[in-house]
Amino acid sequence: PIGRRHQRTHAGLEPCAAVNQTEATSKMAAVSSTTVLVGARGIVANRRTVSARSTRVASTGRKAIVVTAMARETDPKKRVVITGMGLVSCFGNDYDKFYDKLLAGTSGVKMIDRFDTTDFPTKFAAQITDFDNEGIVDKKNARRMDDCLQYALVSGNKALMDAGLTDDVIEGMDKTKIGVLAGSGMGGLTVFQDGVKALVEKGPKKITPFFIPYAITNMGGALLAIEKGFMGPNYSISTACATANYAFHSAANHIRKGEADIMIAGGVEAPIIPVGLGGFVACRALSSNNDNFAAASRPWDKNRDGFVMGEGAGLLVLESLESALKRGARIHAEYLGGAITCDAHHMTDPRPDGSGVGLCIEKAVEDAGIGIKEINYINAHATSTLVGDVAEINAVKKAFKGDLTGVKMNGTKSMVGHCLGAAAGVEAVATIMAIKTGKVHPTINQDDPIDEVEGIDTVPNVMAEHKISAAISNSFGFGGHNSCCIFGPYEA
Repeated sequence: PIGRRHQRTHAGLEPCAAVNQTEATSKMAAVSSTTVLVGARGIVANRRTVSARSTRVASTGRKAIVVTAMARETDPKKRVVITGMGLVSCFGNDYDKFYDKLLAGTSGVKMIDRFDTTDFPTKFAAQITDFDNEGIVDKKNARRMDDCLQYALVSGNKALMDAGLTDDVIEGMDKTKIGVLAGSGMGGLTVFQDGVKALVEKGPKKITPFFIPYAITNMGGALLAIEKGFMGPNYSISTACATANYAFHSAANHIRKGEADIMIAGGVEAPIIPVGLGGFVACRALSSNNDNFAAASRPWDKNRDGFVMGEGAGLLVLESLESALKRGARIHAEYLGGAITCDAHHMTDPRPDGSGVGLCIEKAVEDAGIGIKEINYINAHATSTLVGDVAEINAVKKAFKGDLTGVKMNGTKSMVGHCLGAAAGVEAVATIMAIKTGKVHPTINQDDPIDEVEGIDTVPNVMAEHKISAAISNSFGFGGHNSCCIFGPYEA
């Protein structure tokens, strides 16, 4: 049915009448099976329709337009493609080497060595060691900045370079149509911790003037825009561990609405410091498998005991197909669609039956204009937590009506830990690399799978060859924030 908003917009038109689905389909070469009628002057302002035609409703004699349900976008101004990827991870800043490590089933989890963990029950994480900002941030600013900001600037610049958007190229473009949406779950946590310490130990006069600017979550994207002169949409989303997917979803919508031609979007996080580790220990969310830390992150395994902290950044260059073709850009993949929902259930736990996540998957598929059966790869949220892993399995089963034949589902966090606000960004890179290479990485540490995954190929312990038709990347955050993004191979 057409919402009240459309009825009010077109005053004087009666609410639309239902159309016989079979009759409508027989009269139209429509891809979708669902149709609606709208008054002749009141066609729905829908983003995508397969086709439309004028007809007459028998009950009223009025002319109306038959509009089919959502279908894959065909307008090059509204099709969104991925032309660049930037990454900071425990496996380095190069996405090819990063994916090689994933395919090999390498664990990036180590004992924490950047601070004393004696008093912490968890002493390990997938921390970034020997971070190289590659000269993107000068030494003076690097000393002042939180790692979160450095990760944003490095991954953002690398994504732009990967997209062929050098400074010279950018100078010839309309910078008001280029935006940045770099989110973070917690922002500059080190700067915040140091500011509080200075206040307590030395008083307010010893707080650095960079405390507030470098602690707030929006500053990473702001600094990238300031550096490059990007004047398009620029803000930060913070939805805990779902942050980067929310950023992709919003960035794509800015492009689809014509507000931007290019968006640099994703998530960043640098939480592996005493207050970050201590906070998640207090939540009882972390694994404490100190004796076998490389095997601690074990999604869907009966012996899992919590997630492993990770960190890093994953930013993508999302671009209208029209813009990408105009400048001859290489296209990694296409963003087909996405969705966001809220569980409205609990601060930290998902709905056990997976209904909120299942709804999100269904809405993402609808937004992409594809059928659920076209999805044959799922990069799962899969945090290795007792409740979360099962809830996601329940959601996937609901969305796929229990039939996951031909679908492969894996957990990147089994190797890189949970990167929190950066998780969906890092995992989007992994998802796109799977599409590009035709190889999906394993879910490692799957020694004794839970009963709920029976009948689902979770790619246990060894990578697999797999030609992907469409892939869904799931990310969920504290507060019940659900997000799903669907990527596919680019087809002209």
